[in-house]
Amino acid sequence: MSRLIITKTPKCYVGGAFIRSECGKVAAWHEHTGSFFANMPVCSRKDLRNAVEAAAKAGAGWAKRSGYNRGQILYRLAEMLEARRLEMAAAIALDGTSKTDADKEVAASIDRIVHYAGWTDKYQSLLGSVNPVASAHFNFTVTEPMGVIGVIAPSEAPLLGLLSLVLPIITSGNSVVAMASDQHPYPAILLGEMLATSDLPGGVINILTSERKELIPTFATHDHLRGISAVANQAERTELQRGAASSVKRTTFLPSEVRIDWYSPNAQGLYHIRDFIECKTTWHPIQ
Repeated sequence: MSRLIITKTPKCYVGGAFIRSECGKVAAWHEHTGSFFANMPVCSRKDLRNAVEAAAKAGAGWAKRSGYNRGQILYRLAEMLEARRLEMAAAIALDGTSKTDADKEVAASIDRIVHYAGWTDKYQSLLGSVNPVASAHFNFTVTEPMGVIGVIAPSEAPLLGLLSLVLPIITSGNSVVAMASDQHPYPAILLGEMLATSDLPGGVINILTSERKELIPTFATHDHLRGISAVANQAERTELQRGAASSVKRTTFLPSEVRIDWYSPNAQGLYHIRDFIECKTTWHPIQ
């Protein structure tokens, strides 16, 4: 007996739940062959504001967890991706990426998660310090997360590029609102499904799909976003910098005009964690 194939309805991952766009808008997304694949949500500015609220609620609890516990949770996410690596590679290949390159991107993404899982209980000792002072005080500096950080992912490397921006931010206890690749959003949708079944608390990572021109102005001006990490062209960088200046955000940019080597050792590491932490110095009198 013939049967109807149940086609997938992609949904964004916000606050630990799967949502459609608030306005109900979708965009037809096609495979590289031209075949229709699914209707992707086109999230609105209200969706972004809701995601920021969800990230703020989850952020306090995430920041209070020990570095060791955050590392365990990130490692569990790597396990989830490892178990579904064939499915994720197939999702990446929908845009015409070769099977070999798709497998390579998934493998590098798993390794990147493990890399930052190893940093969660170590970065403090390297970015903090005990400071010599010319007075009867014990002076030391510790790091603290900034809060909710906005991420604008690159169009290419839809999984590895997204994770390379998100992971160093959440390693230190921040929460994230991320806009997925505008050209190839489905791997980010699939990543959201893995986040939902991992141990990561809902709301720590929130993933939206939309048109860049729709959400970038709100990313730039939202007062509760403490920072922005983006891959953007010159016009987008200018808009984000102007909005960040008025709302006092920290920003890091990678230019989309040049091809970024996401597999490079320079695409990961301690100094990417440092981009979105604050330093708190304490003076303690010595009796």
